[in-house]
Amino acid sequence: MAGAAAAVTRRAATLLLSSRFRTPASRVASLIPIVGACNRRFLCASSVSARTAEPAEAASQLGETVKDFRKRLRIDEVKGGPDQGLDWVGKDLTVRGWVRTCRVQSSVTFIEVNDGSCLSNTQCVMTSDAEGYDQIESGAVTTGASILIEGTVVPSQGAKQKIELKVTRLVVIGRSDPTTYPIQKKRATREFLRSIAHLRPRTNTFSAVTRVRNALAYATHKFFQENGFVWVSSPIITASDCEGAGEQFYVTTLIQNDTEGNNFNVSKIPTTKDGKIDWSQDFFGKPAFLTVSGQLNGETYACALSDIYTFGPTFRAENSNTSRHLAEFWMIEPELAFADLNDDMACATAYLQYVVKYVLENCKEDMEFFNTWIEKGIINRLNDVVEKSFVQLSYTDAIDLLVKSKKKFEFPVKWGLDLQSEHERYITEQVFGGSPVIIRDYPKEIKAFYMRQNDDEKTVAAMDLLVPRVGELIGGSQREERLDYLEARLEELNLNKESYWWYLDLRRFGSVPHAGFGLGFERLVQFATGIENIRDAIPFPRTPGSADF
Repeated sequence: MAGAAAAVTRRAATLLLSSRFRTPASRVASLIPIVGACNRRFLCASSVSARTAEPAEAASQLGETVKDFRKRLRIDEVKGGPDQGLDWVGKDLTVRGWVRTCRVQSSVTFIEVNDGSCLSNTQCVMTSDAEGYDQIESGAVTTGASILIEGTVVPSQGAKQKIELKVTRLVVIGRSDPTTYPIQKKRATREFLRSIAHLRPRTNTFSAVTRVRNALAYATHKFFQENGFVWVSSPIITASDCEGAGEQFYVTTLIQNDTEGNNFNVSKIPTTKDGKIDWSQDFFGKPAFLTVSGQLNGETYACALSDIYTFGPTFRAENSNTSRHLAEFWMIEPELAFADLNDDMACATAYLQYVVKYVLENCKEDMEFFNTWIEKGIINRLNDVVEKSFVQLSYTDAIDLLVKSKKKFEFPVKWGLDLQSEHERYITEQVFGGSPVIIRDYPKEIKAFYMRQNDDEKTVAAMDLLVPRVGELIGGSQREERLDYLEARLEELNLNKESYWWYLDLRRFGSVPHAGFGLGFERLVQFATGIENIRDAIPFPRTPGSADF
């Protein structure tokens, strides 16, 4: 009988969950009690009645309903207005955050609290008659400790802020040992802060970088959504190399620890008769990698939805220990159907101006901080991006310009060689006075296989958008939509056409001219904040020899 009841239960669940059998709500209501009745020996009476009751009625019998979510008031909402919080005077306020400083004086104690919502702290003024003052006396309120403070907003007697909080109650939530807390009032080097990346968001610099990074990400989605693009999630694991550079991380299950936790013996990796790795026994049945780009996958959706964009993590196994390279970074990659290189350049220009303007308008306090402490003049530089027209010139003209400059560069300047960062910065900073510059029509030998070949058969319809201080920020191209040209290019580069069969299908079935670009998000963060090292533009940098946290 129990087996029959279980079978009925399983059948009922199948009926309810299957999209092929749309059970009406009335039928669902009548079905559940029947199932319960069949299995009554194994269900208490309260369980059966709860199944048949309305949600509110069941909640009254078994528990409480979940409370409504309410956004917690943040410091930036109090102090971020034009009057810097003066309209809050006389109102009661609760602040939760971390102690930046605590100064105990004879008659009053000043506590600076920050909740991460903005650069500004809330100055809290506490006297000995306030509830929780014993926590001050015991030494529990130290830098790094998390606390809750309740009080009344009053005009500040100091010159650094317009308002302060007169404390009525203090609660220490989490203590912090002042003798071992690594972030002290003295300035720390960026190298040291990278070694404590789990705590560096509590510093002014990295909290500001994180907020600007967040604003840039939000503005990215806002720009593309407002312009009719569809966001597509591209896969992180791939079997193809978008760039053809071969600098990829393998994803494999062939290397495992044994049952005792010891390192797997290399001799246990399966091989073929000729001594090569037998990928047929791997998880995917063939070599797989962490993606270097979502572009190829993005193209498939552009050829169905017209305009799409991807925004996700990408990986390069490039052994470059420089201030410009990461092994893991985020890429923004839009694709535009029925578009050529001119459309691509116009989109890249509009996008960059949009997100920079958004940050200038919505991160004013953080940008003032960067302007004072990181890069003097950064606000003017970014305003130039928003207001000035972008310049475009061909790669050939750019090479001529560099040669005629007579400037001694570290890397040689010659037609057919790729431009280096020093060349790119010279063009934007010196020749065009800080304006972004787009270089187009590069030699095909130094560009990827998917770029459309120009009529001169020497160059491809590619473009790089260069900006001051960073150099190349955006790289894009019109994609090769002609099947015969694309197949010839794959053969020329000795790339396996079978690996790209699905990509070639886009050229077989309703091919259209299309274009797109890729933007390294961390370089955009660098550009917008003035941060020199890309490792400081991402929360947890992954670089050669370093994968901490």
